[in-house]
Amino acid sequence: MNILVLGGGGREHALAWAIKQNPKCDRLIVAPGNAGIAQIADCAAIDPSDAAAVLELCEANAVDFVVIGPEAPLAAGVADALRDQGYLTFGPSADAARLETSKAFTKEICDACNAPTAGYARFSDAQAAKDYVRQQGAPIVIKADGLAAGKGVIMGMTLTEALDGIDEIFGGAFGDAGTEVVIEEFMEGEEASLFILCDGTNILPVGGAQDHKRVGEGDTGPNTGGMGAYSPAPVLTPEIEEKALAEIVLPTVAEMARRGTPFQGVLYAGLMIKDGQPRLVEYNVRFGDPECQVLMLRLGAQALDLLLACAEGRLSEMRAQWAPDHAITVVMAAKGYPGAYQKGSEIGGLDALPGDSHHMIFHAGTNSKDGQILANGGRVLNVTARGATLQEARDRAYAMVDAIDWPEGFVRRDIGWRAL
Repeated sequence: MNILVLGGGGREHALAWAIKQNPKCDRLIVAPGNAGIAQIADCAAIDPSDAAAVLELCEANAVDFVVIGPEAPLAAGVADALRDQGYLTFGPSADAARLETSKAFTKEICDACNAPTAGYARFSDAQAAKDYVRQQGAPIVIKADGLAAGKGVIMGMTLTEALDGIDEIFGGAFGDAGTEVVIEEFMEGEEASLFILCDGTNILPVGGAQDHKRVGEGDTGPNTGGMGAYSPAPVLTPEIEEKALAEIVLPTVAEMARRGTPFQGVLYAGLMIKDGQPRLVEYNVRFGDPECQVLMLRLGAQALDLLLACAEGRLSEMRAQWAPDHAITVVMAAKGYPGAYQKGSEIGGLDALPGDSHHMIFHAGTNSKDGQILANGGRVLNVTARGATLQEARDRAYAMVDAIDWPEGFVRRDIGWRAL
């Protein structure tokens, strides 16, 4: 098969790496890709959200299957355009992708199917939002309604933080994503991420993970796109997973189908778990980043078989076969992230590191020039390892981190601390 992966981050490098292991993959194209992806696939310098450019690329390269990595092309209707032209595609329609692109829509779905989630209210007026916050008190959670690259959530631990967060969102900090806000009750507990493939009718859980959103050690500081992740997540016991599927995921899938917008792709359920009861924090409609990196390292070549079955409506035939071990990824980010940071610094030492099913460097924000790997983003590398225990995986990952020569980068040194 000729396979196209849309995207150019660490998630897409992990997807491409897993797909490449499968003998069904004859040729792999990634658009736009990055310096690490270019080592295993052909890269095409197009905008993955430009449906016309994607269709032209598919036609020119006789593409058989398209895997959409990020949320932006899904929101732009690229999956719809591909299916309209007969291309087998992994990823939801723009209507179904509203589970991520509108937090207010997700709340409506939860209300309709009685899925347990935080109490909430939605506002398009800053003053009304502030009045509500003053009435409810802190702590409270302020969310930009639309897509904000994982950064549109403000934890108002004090009333002042909450009111400032409302000003920040309505003031344009997250662009069009902040024309409406959703204000939620602050849920206590431990967070975990559950990933479920769905073909419109059937579902197949493909793993759980826990990520570290805050930039600072001990989960402190501002939210980021994610500073590291590990799988499996001990808090996500088989009993809690079963409860989450029965009470949250299956009712959601049924409600989406009832509305005439069946969901096909991966549903990423962010859960808050307390006293054995999961509640939904949010849905994403693509693999998490950096959670995808640990999932792909544990799934390997079978990932392509699962994605194909999902796109073809054959999920009921499939089972995910896990490596019975642990995986962890540590994000190397540019100093200053998630604030202002510089691009263009050289990263050394990568060629000397192992690259196998137990040790991988997935590139997130890199490019190459004159044979050198250069930083080209905030989150730049995902240093990923597997081991018989989480501690062993963690030791391997940090040993690789220490072998990378990049003074302009930084990492958190405590990824996995909750589980350990």
